[in-house]
Formats: sequence, C-alpha cells, structure tokens
Amino acid sequence: MVPITLLKLVENNSFLSTLSSLYHGNGFELYLVGGAVRDGILDIPTNDFDFTTNATPEESIELLKKNNYKTTEVGKAFGTIELYDQERVVHITTFRKDTYETDSRNPEIEKASDLVTDLSRRDFTINSIAYSLEANELIDPFSGLKDLASGTISTPDDPIISFSDDPLRMLRVCRFASTHGFSPDNETYIAMKENIERIKIITKERIRDEINKLLVGKSPSMGIRTLVESGLSLYIIPEINELKIEVDPKHHHKDVYEHTLAVLDGVPPKLTLRMGALLHDIAKPNTKGIENGKVHFRHHEVVGARMTKKILKGLKYDNKTIEDIALLVEQHLRPHTFKMGWTDSAVRRYIVDAGHMLEDLNELVRADVTTKNKIKAKEIYENLDEMEKRIEEVKAKEELSKIRPALSGDEIMEHFNIQPGPKVGVIMKALYEQRINDGEVSKEDALKLAEETYKNL
Repeated sequence: MVPITLLKLVENNSFLSTLSSLYHGNGFELYLVGGAVRDGILDIPTNDFDFTTNATPEESIELLKKNNYKTTEVGKAFGTIELYDQERVVHITTFRKDTYETDSRNPEIEKASDLVTDLSRRDFTINSIAYSLEANELIDPFSGLKDLASGTISTPDDPIISFSDDPLRMLRVCRFASTHGFSPDNETYIAMKENIERIKIITKERIRDEINKLLVGKSPSMGIRTLVESGLSLYIIPEINELKIEVDPKHHHKDVYEHTLAVLDGVPPKLTLRMGALLHDIAKPNTKGIENGKVHFRHHEVVGARMTKKILKGLKYDNKTIEDIALLVEQHLRPHTFKMGWTDSAVRRYIVDAGHMLEDLNELVRADVTTKNKIKAKEIYENLDEMEKRIEEVKAKEELSKIRPALSGDEIMEHFNIQPGPKVGVIMKALYEQRINDGEVSKEDALKLAEETYKNL
C-alpha cells in the first residue's frame, strides 16, 4: 500500500503524474526515486524530484521537446537530463549501473537494463525505493520501507563494498543521523569503521558540504556522535575527539564533549552559529590547568578562535565564514562579564565588536548555559536579559554601525599638512576608539587627541 503522505505529495505536484503518463504513453518506464519518495513517505516537504527511466537521454530529450518542455543535458556521462517545470528542476536519469576504481569515487557508468539494477547502486536502502505513478505501486527490493519505519540506515549492497566504492556515503550516514534521526545498523557501522581511511580520497570541498548539511539538521548532536564514534572525525576534525577529556570528579569540571553537543543542539539551525557552537570550547583540552584545587581553561576562547581558523581553512571554508565563526568562538565568554557592570562605553564596544554577528553571539551565549543548577542558570539568564536590554537602549540612542570619528581623514591631513599614509590611519584609529569609548565627541576634543597621537608617532 502506498502511504497517503506520498499520494498527497504527488497530488500537490500534478506535473509528476503528467510526466509519468507522457513516458508510459510513449512506451517508456518512468519511476520517481530517491529523496522525493523517502521524504514523501515520511511526510517531509520536498521540491527535490528525481526520476529514473529506461529511455536514453536522447529519447527523453526528443520526447520532452515534442511536448514543449525545456530540457538540458547536464550530466551526459551520468545519463541525466534536467527538466524545467515552472520554478522546479526535475532530474531524469537513464537506468544505470556503476563501477568504481580504487582511487576514485567517480564511477564508470553503464546503462542498466532494469530498475532493480539501478536501485542497487544507490547509497542507502531508504533511497532505493521507487514509485510507479502509473501503477500506483512502490518497488522496494532492498527493504527500504522497513528501514524507514525503524529509522535504520543500511545499504542495498555489501556496506564494505559500498563505502569503499564511494567513501562520501559514510559522511551521508552521519548527515542522515542529524537530518532524519536515523542510526546505522551494526553491519553498516562496522563497515564504516573498516573504511574510514578511504575518506582521504574525498576532496575537502565535498567533505565540507556534507558537514554543512549535517550541522543544520534537526539533531546535529546525533550526526556528530556518529562521526566521532565511527572514527571518521579523526580524518576531518580530530580536535572534536579530544573534547572527550577525562572528567575529574575531584575538581568538578563538566564533560566538555557532552556540553558541546548540548550547546550544538541548543542553537538555531544556522550554519555559522552551529559551527560556532561545535567549536566554541575546542581549545579546552589544550588550555586545561589546575590552580588552587580548581580546574581552569584560561584563554581557551582566544586559543579556540585561532584553532577554529585553522580547522575551517583546512576544510576550504571561505574567509568571511571563517572570520564570522572565529568571532563567535573568541567572544562567547564576554557577555558573562556583564554581571560585573557595564558602562555605556562597554556596551557600545561589545555591539561594535560583535558587528553583524551580535544576534548569533547572544544565541550562542544563552545555549552555552547548560548547568543543571537551576538557581545558577536563572541568575545567568537574568543577567543576560539585562545585558540585552542595555544593548537595545544603547542602540536606540545611536546607529552604531554608522559610528564615525569626529574628524575626517581629510581634516586630519589638512590640519597636520600630511599626505595619505600610515600616520593618518593611526590617528583615525585613535579617534574611532575615542568615539566608541566616550560617545558623542566635539571636534575640539577630537583634535586634542589627534595632536597627542601625532606627537607620539
């Protein structure tokens, strides 16, 4: 029986039935496959529609063009064409089978003669279910429906062969743990452990993309646990494993690894914020010390920001993303100093330093409160509430993103009769600091500071 959720998906996307009728009316088979079937059964909204067919790409293009569809042959080597239906992009791929070389995850493609052979090449059983719209029938040769029902990840082929052929599939196991809450079965899990070194043949960019999808899932901690427990993290972000530093009951410090996962689940599903949560305490193992019988992790936020930049650079993140995440790591302890009292100057400084990451930083700081002591937690949250209230009050007084020194660069050059260069920059920086610290500043006061700064150059 076809689940009503999948039937509703088809009903809400009538072009799917139109395509099916077109192919079958011209003597071809056409099946909806992959994520659309999986998520349709799980009642998860999707706009990702993939079909497989016994028609060749040339036959598909000819048929679709005759019926006024716009198409592009995007993956000739893979037998795939793209069909454009209004704002949707639909992929139609000819039945195929894949053969892999040892040093590459890019398969040699051959046309397959039947649907089951095509389904057998796919990554997981939950993605190896086909739906015939014409017959209103699910084709499930590898028990994908059973795995969907139990929340299990397994492979249609021998998992050792499957992961050796395409090691990126191991990262997809971790991703599905996060996005769907699924867990690998024992055979799949063992195969991951036996193949972890194969991840070395995957480009950093492809690894990064899978990590991104994992982090913005509904349960990122499950994805990270699978990544760590399988051993894959040792080849991607080994520093995460090091968070499992021994919990010393004598000196009473929290389990850094478990705390990190709790913070990760506690922030909204935004990539920079989730990565900031994952890495916010990454330097604690390197900075752990004991003083007067108490554990400390002195300057772990500063060391952590440096480690964060190195980790993310290695995974080929762009510079802006790296800087944004490093800022979250470096600043995540700062709001806790608010309990000691902040002047307007200190609030302005915090807002300016956080910049466009202010909201994310405050989200991270709140999620970082994982103490089980309810009285302590209440005190911290009240302190953060007061801090955010002060931030809004200061922001209401002036638009801090447009703060400028009381004197312009041209005025500085004219007054001191100097040309553009480093001296002007040093003076302007001093005036900018004055503006943040003192608020509105007169030109006279700004000029006094400029002259003092110029004398010391």
